[in-house]
Formats: sequence, C-alpha cells, structure tokens
Amino acid sequence: MVCPHEKDYRQLSHRLGAPLIREVLASFRSGDISATVAAATLGLGRTRFYEIYADYLQAAAHHRTASWSPGTSGGDHAPDWPTGVEPLLRKLLSAKPPTPYRFAASEVHRRLDFAMDSATVRRWAIEHRLAHGTPAPRPPASQRRWQCLKIGALWQLDATPHRWFPADRKNYPLLDLLDDCSRVCTGAKIYYGEDLLAYFDFLPAAFREHGLPLQLYVDCHSLFFPQHPEALTQLGAALHFYGISLRYARTPQAKGKIERQHQYWQRRLPAVFAAEAITTPQAANSLLRELRRHRNAHEIHRELGRTPNAAAAAARRQERTALRPTPRCPWWPYIWSVRTPIKVGPDGRVPVGHERLRVAVSPGTRVVHCLHPDGSITILAHPPKAGERPAPLLQIR
Repeated sequence: MVCPHEKDYRQLSHRLGAPLIREVLASFRSGDISATVAAATLGLGRTRFYEIYADYLQAAAHHRTASWSPGTSGGDHAPDWPTGVEPLLRKLLSAKPPTPYRFAASEVHRRLDFAMDSATVRRWAIEHRLAHGTPAPRPPASQRRWQCLKIGALWQLDATPHRWFPADRKNYPLLDLLDDCSRVCTGAKIYYGEDLLAYFDFLPAAFREHGLPLQLYVDCHSLFFPQHPEALTQLGAALHFYGISLRYARTPQAKGKIERQHQYWQRRLPAVFAAEAITTPQAANSLLRELRRHRNAHEIHRELGRTPNAAAAAARRQERTALRPTPRCPWWPYIWSVRTPIKVGPDGRVPVGHERLRVAVSPGTRVVHCLHPDGSITILAHPPKAGERPAPLLQIR
C-alpha cells in the first residue's frame, strides 16, 4: 500500500538515516559492494547515486565523512497543478472516445496555461483508472516528398469526411488547408457538405488571415479539375482572378502532409467534441478555430523540430516568403460567390428564390445572379472584370 504522504518523503535524507547512507557509500568506496547494489540499497538511480557519491568524496577529502549527510537536492520539484487541471483531465479522458494523452496535455496548456507532458497525463490516467489503449505507431513513409522553401509558395488543400460527432452517424467534411513550407494550418472548418459555397466561404477567410499563396495543391475533384484542359472551373476561375494557380495531385499519397493533418484532426476532434457535448458544425467550428491557432503557436512539429509559427517566422526573417497581401478589391465579395448568368424577363424582373423581382435594366438584358456563402443574393449588371467596378442592381439579405 502506498503511503498517502509518500511524495513528502521522497528526499533521500527524509527516507534514510545519515549513518546508513554513509555506511553504504563507504562500502562502495572500499569495493565491498557494486554501484548497482549501493544505488538499490539507497533507492536511487545511478545518476543520482553518483551525484551523492561525488559529494561524499569531497567531504572525505576534507576529513568530514563522520559528519557528512546528503543535501536536499533532487527529489520532486514539480510545481503543484493549478486548480482545474484534474477535473479537465477527468472530463477529457472519460469522453467516448477518450482524448489522446498528447491532446489532453495540449488542452491543459491552451485552457489553463499550464504546460505538462503527455507522459505525465498517461501516468495520471493509469493511477486514476482512466488509461486507454494507444494506437500503434505509424510506419515511416517510404518516400518523403519535397518541401517548398518559401511560405506561401504552395498550400495543400483537401477535404476529409468523418464522423466528427460520436452521437451523429453522419460524416461531415472538414476542409483542411496547410502551408507546405512551415506546416502552418492556415484553415480548418467543418461543413454540412463539400460544395462550391463551402469553398467560397472557406478560402477567402484563410486568405484574409494569412495572405494569398501562389499555388493550391489539390486532387482531381470536379470542383478543381475541369472537363476540358483549357477551361477553368468556377472555383479555379475565382482563384485565377487573384493570381492563385492550381496544382493537381494524382494520388492521396502525393499530398502526404495534408493527409497526416487529417489524421491529426480525426484522432482529436471527436474526443473533445464528445467531452464538451458539441454536436453541430456551428458549435464545433468556434472551438476548432482556437485549436488550430494553438497548434500553430505551441505544438512542436515532429519533422521541423519547432512550432509551425516559429518555422514561418524563421522563413520571414530569411526573406523566404511568397505570400501576397489580400487586395482591397471591390470584386472580392462577388468573386467568392456562385455566379449564374440569367436573362431579365419581358416584365423587367428576374427570379430570386421563389420570387420575381424588378431590376433597373431593359428586358432581355443578361445579368449575373450571385449566391453568397451567407445565403444573401446579389444581381450584378455584368460579370467580374479587372479594371472595372461592380454594378449591383439588386441585393437581397
């Protein structure tokens, strides 16, 4: 049985009397016992044993072994946990599915500003019967893809459908965006469906936060890859308007970095959503935004050996950046909308939802119907064109 006050007596001088300690060290000095036996007798590791033995030898050099006793260095100097750490760990580790230990430590840091190691979380979980199995380590990649030298030179973009909410059997797509150079997660958001409106909501928010990249690395989804090689999809045309090119990956393995980031979210989000009773994308995305920023700022990337934000800052200091500032463009809200050409009817009206509304142009004129991600609608007199200004004829919110 473990004494309830055991941690108060971990110092060697509190556990053993000084005469016994001196006797063991003298026996080791004379060669009567080995270091292993001496360390075991004192209940010490080899490193700490030799530290104490070195101090004992200094006392012997000054003929003070009869009065020598070990100091109080070593032992348990870990700070006491702040109030709230244990209840938070209990909630996270009791969730179904349980939170991974590394993520639990990350959440303690994010919520309570208290740094702790995942091994500490694991030991606490074992002690409190909240331990769970850990996934088998992933095999190393057989081939590592090249890495861009500049931030913003290439962002990897992909969607991963997953059962994010354990109580809901539906798979919701998470749109995921990653800077290839620094591994900064420039965007992550869960949507009800992977469609054009979702991307028109997702991408401009990332561009406003981080700037415009040169390329997006995508798969051959019909939203990106046109049927005719010389054409552009509507999403491709919107990106092209601001000088962003598309680069196509033929296999999921080619986008290994974003695929690993998918795994990162899949291991963590269902557990924290279950612990916090989050069941909808709207509620999930406010938390996901904070998790993404905490990951960028505080979690060490295993390949880079530093946080993504630190890698990005180093690239900026070395002038290795291809990011461009988001332009102040009057076409911005219309570029990121689903645009459909329509013709004004003989009555001078256009269809808007279940209604027909009048516009101030001649019947038979071709105009542009813009459906925005927030559900609002704009009727434009002409499609977007560089060098001209938009002419809204009607706006419905």
